[in-house]
Amino acid sequence: MKSDITIEYCPKCGWLLRAAYMAQELLTTFEEDLGGVSLRPSETAGSYKILLGEETLFDRKRDNGFPDIKELKQQVRDRVNPGKSLGHSDRKA
Repeated sequence: MKSDITIEYCPKCGWLLRAAYMAQELLTTFEEDLGGVSLRPSETAGSYKILLGEETLFDRKRDNGFPDIKELKQQVRDRVNPGKSLGHSDRKA
């Protein structure tokens, strides 16, 4: 079964476009590995979280800022398809 990602964002903070961009990047990179990416407006002011199933990959408050898309893709890859090459976004050996 393919994993789903949820991006929970604060609509009052204007983070919908950031969430949509990250969703597009994840769907493009992991089109065969993910069941889907959903965007969910948060009721908590200032919230921005990225969840893979029930696992919180990223929490803006916990992690002090927003994730770099390269690092986010690496985290997702390591969980859904560890053998997948991310090309130019991959770690340097």
